[in-house]
Amino acid sequence: MFNKYGYVRVGAVVPSMKVADVEYNVKMIVKALENCIQKGIQIVSFPELSITGYTCQDLFFNEDLLCASRHAIRELCAWSQNKDIVFIVGSPLSENGKLYNTAVVIQNGKILGIVPKRYLPNRCEFYEARWFSILDEPTTINLCNQEIPFGENLIFSADDYSEIKFGIELCEDLWGIKPQSDELALNGANIIFNLSASPDIVTKSEYRYNLVKMQSAKLMSGYVYASSGVNESSTDLIYSGDAMIFENGQELIRNADYTFDTKIIFADIDCAFLESEKRNNSTYSCTKSTVKCQNIQFRLCNSDNLILSRKYNKYPFIPRENAKKVCNDILNMQSYALAKRLKSTNINKVVIGVSGGLDSTLALIVCKRAMEILNLDKTNIIAVSMPCFGTSSRTYNNAIKLIDAIGATSKIVDIKKTCLQHFKDIGLQDDDTSVAFENAQARERTQVLMDISNMENAIVVGTGDLSELALGYCTYTGDHISGYAVNVDIPKTLVRSLIASVAEDDNKLKDILFDILDTPISPELLPTNDGEIVQKTEEIIGDYSINDFILYHFLRRKSGVSKIAMLLSQTFDMPEDKAKVAVNAFMRRFFNNQF
Repeated sequence: MFNKYGYVRVGAVVPSMKVADVEYNVKMIVKALENCIQKGIQIVSFPELSITGYTCQDLFFNEDLLCASRHAIRELCAWSQNKDIVFIVGSPLSENGKLYNTAVVIQNGKILGIVPKRYLPNRCEFYEARWFSILDEPTTINLCNQEIPFGENLIFSADDYSEIKFGIELCEDLWGIKPQSDELALNGANIIFNLSASPDIVTKSEYRYNLVKMQSAKLMSGYVYASSGVNESSTDLIYSGDAMIFENGQELIRNADYTFDTKIIFADIDCAFLESEKRNNSTYSCTKSTVKCQNIQFRLCNSDNLILSRKYNKYPFIPRENAKKVCNDILNMQSYALAKRLKSTNINKVVIGVSGGLDSTLALIVCKRAMEILNLDKTNIIAVSMPCFGTSSRTYNNAIKLIDAIGATSKIVDIKKTCLQHFKDIGLQDDDTSVAFENAQARERTQVLMDISNMENAIVVGTGDLSELALGYCTYTGDHISGYAVNVDIPKTLVRSLIASVAEDDNKLKDILFDILDTPISPELLPTNDGEIVQKTEEIIGDYSINDFILYHFLRRKSGVSKIAMLLSQTFDMPEDKAKVAVNAFMRRFFNNQF
């Protein structure tokens, strides 16, 4: 099931090592690989020149060291017999009188391919061009009695899982103006492994991190980076031991700790998601590769017993990093969009229905900010409260308080009599609280707002949010109609977060906003019980946090129904059958209400 959903478990190892002590380094590599197998890692990378160490300098010319390196590769091939883990080690390789800095890919007794380094840094602390050569063109070489593809443009593809493909670059290959990973990604690689030996200097760690992050985002790929650790430091340099794994620009895990011991990190990359990102990106699809890559098949480790190790955010629409700034940015986007609409139409007033609920509260805050942007008086906001059969005293009072606190023009239009007359006209019985009873109120409210907007030469600001639209939990020709809907891209969980962000900074609105946040979500279309809300939305359509989680993975990550159910079950610690019911209910509502 793990690989069926497009996941692959990848790892990066920073091994304990000794410079030029090949025998010791192989022992440490094998020990780390055994640990990786226990963790269920399917593909793992070691740092650049991990068999010998990166800082051997002129010892790279030494015959004993080069012979020991070849013997080490044989030894690792022999160890890997009957083991499906794919591992990538760094080794110097002498071929046809030239020395190459290479990445060797091994699985189950075979060398799948060897990738040489393209860019050889020869500045400041780097002297690689002194020892190594650049491969002129792809070829095949004989090593360990095997004919092995040898070239930069190798892509390794998992049998039976078309989306699980990886390519390799070595350290400076990423830092160059035209990284090799660009071409690898254009030829189908969804994961890039980088074998690196990056010495640390002040501020370099952050630069390196951002470089890997942005390459992962640009390529819409997974990126696995493994750099040599402090054991490498045989000269006046200190090596970082930096290891990190990204997915489409999102950090999954990182190790940046100095340690003499072996460090292993791993994460589950969603290659199906990465593949869908590329399919949906026209820039990617129209960008042509300038090279031809060779495809090499391998068999992926059995994953029947693997349980997803990564934890997904329960609230994927809510910012976790720089939350305050992101919330303010979102409010600015909403407010400036509305301000631009008013400017373009040469209209200075807005009409908005204010119920005392979450959506109209956020929309009213956006109207307030739009007026401030345009230097217009807040009285240009005509805030209309339209109490009816289901309006509770709590929401009504909060609506009036909020309107007054913002300084908007308050209008109260009680629609009970109008609705009762309408029911009489169409023959709806007084005790029939069916969908017609509910929708008639929503449509009457919209008519009131539209008519006031005509009277005032104003634009009606819609308040409905993305979650309601996705679930069809709104009234056709009712609350889904407006002149400009400011919440249409904001899911319910984010609506709450944005209001909370405003409440924390605005002492004048604080108490009102927090009470609105504490009020049960309700359309308030069914009669109250002694003034209290009886119709609670989440009792009807389910928890909004669950619906928004499904919405995110369905729309944003393009995941299938069974995969979303699996993620929902794991993320919310929910029985699988219950998760499937929730996902199916969402899908039924989503597709039934598209029209």
